[in-house]
Amino acid sequence: MPKVAIIGLGLIGGSIGLALKRANLPDLEIFGHDVEFGVNGRARKLGAIDKEAKRPAQAAEGAALVIIATPILQVKATFEAIAPALAGGAVVTDTASTKADIMRWAGELLPDDVSFIGGHPIAGKETSGIDAADAALFEGQPWAIVPAISASEAAINTVENFVSLTGAVPTLIDAEEHDSYLAAVSHLPLMLSTALFSVASRSQAWPELAAVAGPGFRDITRLASSNPSMSHDISLTNRKNLVHWLDRYMEELHGLRDIIDSSETQEELIERFATVQTARDAFMVAPPPKPVPEQPTDPMSAGERMMSFMVGEYVVRRTKEVQELMEKRASGELDDLEKR
Repeated sequence: MPKVAIIGLGLIGGSIGLALKRANLPDLEIFGHDVEFGVNGRARKLGAIDKEAKRPAQAAEGAALVIIATPILQVKATFEAIAPALAGGAVVTDTASTKADIMRWAGELLPDDVSFIGGHPIAGKETSGIDAADAALFEGQPWAIVPAISASEAAINTVENFVSLTGAVPTLIDAEEHDSYLAAVSHLPLMLSTALFSVASRSQAWPELAAVAGPGFRDITRLASSNPSMSHDISLTNRKNLVHWLDRYMEELHGLRDIIDSSETQEELIERFATVQTARDAFMVAPPPKPVPEQPTDPMSAGERMMSFMVGEYVVRRTKEVQELMEKRASGELDDLEKR
């Protein structure tokens, strides 16, 4: 039976499981593992996985597709744990918010006969955990795909088909470009949200401030409710890019401060506000088009193509195992083992 493994069953891993179950692929088994106590059972009861695995290696053993959805700094240890259990020809992907370090760890730790395809679903919520999982979380959202140089075309296609099954849009991108771009439009907003709420909530007047805080304050500080481990890991694994964009943002703030502080720059101030308003309104009305994946020439659906690959890999492995067993029996080696 074709097997998918999901290691890490929080918001992202749980939502992936629910999305795959919603696709209703025949004969697909989803094994899941999470290090946090009670999460495996909760994920199974919610229908995100079919079977619980006590260890990452147990989940990955025999799986045609392994999806790592742990916090970023746990990915390296997960690679080390699953590497001996991975079957030849297996495809491994991840969901981490940064990619350069992940790609390097995969190249160092995963077997040569395994294809690694880096991934990042650019979707989420400020809430975390398996109970926040949602099968529709990825609908219409871009999903960055960063193939390793050694990854096979079939493996890339498999991950693209898997991403399409979740409702997301597969988007091929280079690891360095990914980390630079996401630092500006995803990681920087996280830091700004955190800093703003910190400034306000640490004020001695916070009780009074909180009483008059409206929707604008709540919207801007929404990301401050993000999982602290995720924010920590993003900061450490995308340090250079994040510092670059923080510096640029602080320059912009200093510029605004100087304009506001000067009594002779009223025209410059209204011009600054009007210019930014016009640019954002244009973005909201007609944002740049999201990448659209090339349509496959064969008539099969994404699910059928993914299952075709997984079943093929399963048959290849089983055939190889049977051949090895027959060779051992022919040589008498199996008889010797049975006698022992």
